Amino acid sequence: MADRVTVIGWDGSPLTAAARSALGAATLVAGAAHHLALPEVPPAAERVRLGSVALAARRIAAHRGTAVVLADGDPGFFGVVRTLRAPEFGLEVEVVPAVSSVAAAFARAGMPWDDAHVVVAHPRTLRRAVNVCRAHTKVAVLTSPGAGPAELGLLMEGIHRTFVICEELGTSREQVTVVTSEKAADHSWRDPNVVIVVGGSTGPGAPGDAAGWIAGRDPAAGPRGWSLPAEAYGGDLGEGETELLRTAQLARLGPRPGDLVWDIGCGSGAFATEAARGGAAVIAVDRAPDACARTEATARHFGVQLQIVHGTAPHVLENLPEPDVVRVGGGGAAVVSAVADRRPQRIVAHAATRDAAELVGRDLTEHGYRVECALLQSVGLDTKAWTETDRSVAFLLSGVLPDRAP
Repeated sequence: MADRVTVIGWDGSPLTAAARSALGAATLVAGAAHHLALPEVPPAAERVRLGSVALAARRIAAHRGTAVVLADGDPGFFGVVRTLRAPEFGLEVEVVPAVSSVAAAFARAGMPWDDAHVVVAHPRTLRRAVNVCRAHTKVAVLTSPGAGPAELGLLMEGIHRTFVICEELGTSREQVTVVTSEKAADHSWRDPNVVIVVGGSTGPGAPGDAAGWIAGRDPAAGPRGWSLPAEAYGGDLGEGETELLRTAQLARLGPRPGDLVWDIGCGSGAFATEAARGGAAVIAVDRAPDACARTEATARHFGVQLQIVHGTAPHVLENLPEPDVVRVGGGGAAVVSAVADRRPQRIVAHAATRDAAELVGRDLTEHGYRVECALLQSVGLDTKAWTETDRSVAFLLSGVLPDRAP
């Protein structure tokens, strides 16, 4: 029985001596159709079309002979190596890597990629991949059938980005095309392909062209702190935007990369900006034009990406993409009810009185949410005289949908 498999990465360039040697000795070769058509594959070797990697691993484990798996790019980077190394197959894996398709795509585009995020888009993860593209200015998307450039473009509606679409890298049919996200859905694209998604506004808090120290977005970019004091946002924040309340709301929602956050009644944009600083995609909604303008300025100042929607909830929410977590900063029980109809994982809201809090809490409970409520009181003190400077009281409500938790 085979207990060892050699995984060979292929990027379209001639195979290395080590790869040719391993392939020449193979009695079973697994790969895609274009891999199995390579002239170096021994004519007498058993050929396995690589669909399900798990099924191929079982075939390899049961094979009496020498097995090789061919894969595009670097098979250890979102590739077949992870599955082949699963303990249930009992395989010892040796890897002969090649240039990853992401590295090749950025090379074709002539762009650095140490500051890029890399995501995999399958039909089941497409929405989260799109949310990363919403939240960041440079993302590489490893696509799949049903989750390609056209689908990305359709779900990016309202967000302008540039797509660099690299089709069939390393082959004679290789093609690199630059289109806007709005135009990507108008074409048919060949698999396999990689999409580089770039664009969005930048500001003082955004990463610059200087060399960094960590791949992707620097988590230390911008000021330290999950919630910043009012002075960081120009002061004069609404009662629903106090630092303590924002901190508690962020803790309840836990926005993270891949999430889409709705901030309804965004006010100054303080909460929306803080959610975006954590890596989530954010849609900020407000009926006041000056609040939308202030939120846009706040986002630009901190170098984060927000989609800002001017309109009155709940009606303006009807055409927005599905949220993962939602902060209701204004609109009361009617807006909370409309949000709960969309079934996000978590919702937070606040109320000034116990009666209002009970009304919101009952509505969330009727929608199937597990509800918690806390009375938050914040008292600011002047530390020179230790006298009270300001006081804030609010009921914080949070709802968690049990069948979608965490």
